Amino acid sequence: MSSLLPHGLLLAGALLVPFFKGKLRAAYMLAIPVASFFLLIQHDSGSHLQVEIFGQTLTFLRVDKLSLVFGYVFHIATFLGVLYSLHVKDTIQHVAALAYAGTAIGAVFAGDLITFFLMWEGMAVTSVVLVLARRQRTSIRSAMHYLLLQIVSGLLLLFGIILHYQATGSFAFDVMTPESGSIFSLGFDQAGTWCIFLALGIKCGWPLVHNWITDGYPAATPTGAIFLSALTTKCAVYALARGFPGTEELIWIGTTMAVFPIFYAVIENDLRRVLCYSMINQIGFMVVGVGIGSELALNGTCAHAFCDVIFKGLLFMSMGAVLFRTGRINGSDLGGLHKTMPWTATFCCIGAASISAFPLFSAFVSKSLIMIAAAEAGYQVVWLLLLFAAAGVFHHAGIKIPFFAFFGHDSGLRPKEAPRNMLAAMGLAAGACIAIGSFPMLLYQHLPYAVPEHAMPYTTAHVIQQLQLLIGSALAFVSLMLLRIYPPELHSVNLDGDWFYRKATRGFVRFVEGPLMSTFGLLSRTAHETIPRAMQHFIRNPAAAMRLAYDRFQLGWAGAFRSMDAIDRAQVRLKQDQGRYEEAKVGRVWPIGTIVLYSAIAFVIFLLVYLF
Repeated sequence: MSSLLPHGLLLAGALLVPFFKGKLRAAYMLAIPVASFFLLIQHDSGSHLQVEIFGQTLTFLRVDKLSLVFGYVFHIATFLGVLYSLHVKDTIQHVAALAYAGTAIGAVFAGDLITFFLMWEGMAVTSVVLVLARRQRTSIRSAMHYLLLQIVSGLLLLFGIILHYQATGSFAFDVMTPESGSIFSLGFDQAGTWCIFLALGIKCGWPLVHNWITDGYPAATPTGAIFLSALTTKCAVYALARGFPGTEELIWIGTTMAVFPIFYAVIENDLRRVLCYSMINQIGFMVVGVGIGSELALNGTCAHAFCDVIFKGLLFMSMGAVLFRTGRINGSDLGGLHKTMPWTATFCCIGAASISAFPLFSAFVSKSLIMIAAAEAGYQVVWLLLLFAAAGVFHHAGIKIPFFAFFGHDSGLRPKEAPRNMLAAMGLAAGACIAIGSFPMLLYQHLPYAVPEHAMPYTTAHVIQQLQLLIGSALAFVSLMLLRIYPPELHSVNLDGDWFYRKATRGFVRFVEGPLMSTFGLLSRTAHETIPRAMQHFIRNPAAAMRLAYDRFQLGWAGAFRSMDAIDRAQVRLKQDQGRYEEAKVGRVWPIGTIVLYSAIAFVIFLLVYLF
């Protein structure tokens, strides 16, 4: 068994990328995830590479079936992403992508919350580079929005870890689910668990905090989006499965995630943004599986996360190839590309069939586990909503993306086929989708628990039910297109949850801007007039000066709120204190000079500090 960390090899290898050039760099970058994978499979189950720091044990490598499933697919995604991006000459992107993959894999295998936090923050820093690397004004704005939510998630996680340690005395990263199964049953003494729960939710893309996905991923580079689509959100799903299985609130959060993106994806024009809504939809299925918490449901979560990394990566690859060759990604600007990009169109259709859960394609054998688990647990309403969501994803990701990009109206564009390295990556991903869908035991044998016989996907009833669902969704799309009532592809910006960030916040600021600026202006002018005069008076008579300053402050405060009675009262008090001050003249009859007095006071303070 090796004493090296698989993700440590990725992180160290990323730092050495700038020292290689040309084909040697390509071979080196492809070798890093392969070597890391072989390093991983040499480790037996259990905790490895533990270090004692300040009395706390940090576990850098915890190997079990749950972490291995995500570790395997993250290595596959890293290899495919590197292969897909070999034509890119941007060293920064290559370094950031490998480091990003290393931190994501490190988070999956972290055995304690401190190590997990360090890797969690590493993902935030390295992933935002892939958005900034596009070097456009829109990508910079999106990167700032992306980074803001990552920082909020990191701060919540850190705060939660501190509170969790104070409550339990342990940094172990284990199950935190309350005994009642409801997160709302936790008391104030377990506020840290709440913070950790919310931190994971932000990176999962829960409703109202999901816009960093739909804003950041489409703004990334064509190659960077492949890594983004595979790692961050799936790492958050893993963390929920590790820490919060059986938390009932996750069932309804996940159901909402699965349903609401459908409506926005239908009207969206940017095809990579459509894929982002589709990603949230698919993560919703996984979150439901974590919330149910049964062995079958957790198997479904792991299986669907594994499949989603590959087929969603394939779809992002195909759209990235379109963007790379045409410079366009809006459905209204594309169409007819199958004539000159037939291989890309074919691979895109395989990805679309996979995400739509066609029989013999990958999602058919993973999504069904979650659906069966929901039905067995008695969540009939959830099962129906997930069925609706499954039909919707075929509508917008299975049909809309390949249709408008490759087979819709002829845009007149005749780009070249994608580069060979892109085609090779798409071909391997497409082959994996078909292999998993056709031979589900290739995946099932690596899941955390054994899959029962009744949950096997290829039964007559399940196949017929799924085909009926898909045919019905296809007929609905065709009918809407023929009747010309399908939402047209328009050049526009569609707002959903980010309405609160863009419109509501701006309106609130405009509403309060006038009164606040008036108040602060009056207070500022009052302070400008009062402070110098008060300092001058304070040297002569400290007590009287402080009383005058207080009176002037009250006068300014009353004026800010336009209270005439308060202004009159404050002016009377101010005149009275000014008269008393002029009569006192205390400073002129002191037996020692002012400078000597204050020097003595400073000396006494110094002595007290020195003694104590």
